[in-house]
Amino acid sequence: MRLSLVSRPGRLIRRYKRFLADIELPNGDGLTIHCPNTGSMLGCAEPGTWVYYSQSPNPKRKYPHTWELAKTVEEHWICINTGLPNKLVGEALKRNTISELAGYSTHQPEVNVGHKSRIDWFLTGSGKADCYIEVKNVTLLQAGQGYFPDAVSARATKHLQELLHLREQGCRAVLLFVVSHSGIDSVAAAAHIDPAYAAMLGKAVAGGVEVLAYAVEFAGDAIHLSHKLPVHSAADQADSPAAAGKTKY
Repeated sequence: MRLSLVSRPGRLIRRYKRFLADIELPNGDGLTIHCPNTGSMLGCAEPGTWVYYSQSPNPKRKYPHTWELAKTVEEHWICINTGLPNKLVGEALKRNTISELAGYSTHQPEVNVGHKSRIDWFLTGSGKADCYIEVKNVTLLQAGQGYFPDAVSARATKHLQELLHLREQGCRAVLLFVVSHSGIDSVAAAAHIDPAYAAMLGKAVAGGVEVLAYAVEFAGDAIHLSHKLPVHSAADQADSPAAAGKTKY
């Protein structure tokens, strides 16, 4: 996937009201842009962070510019737009570059399951078990370890429950962490932030839900899913974010 971002940088002044961010352009002008991320963005929205944004051709948009990527003072790239990971997964599925999910002939996005809920991807193929995939964007880096979620998320816990229910019905159920922070090389459940999510993840894994993590590679204005990363067991996480366990799911 290519993003025309290189010519549109700015420095973050502040992010506010969840969906807005004020930035300073290289010429000193100020600009308010749309922030397509409803999460806490812990560690991703520090004042002074480099912001890279796109511009919509839609004249009806009040804020035509969209925050896409960030670059930290440590030179780490972060995908801010939470809509991009799903698109990256879609491209990877078409190219069969996620080895665990290769060989399916159809890839259907945004499938209704359960009660008023959706799963990100539904895969089918001859001779293969139906496969449901929930994609989560990982951007939180603490003490050298990547974590999800970055805030208490009842919605994310509900998604795990739905994946477990689908697995119990005989389908493949996959939680796919898209690691959208170039400084993260492994993922763990953030038990120190959301213990209920960590507990539910352990239960889901015990029930047969598969957990995968793939890194996003940033190369100029091009980004794509690259290589597999380890996912550490929630059972081995201590209360301190610096004490990530070494056992993989």
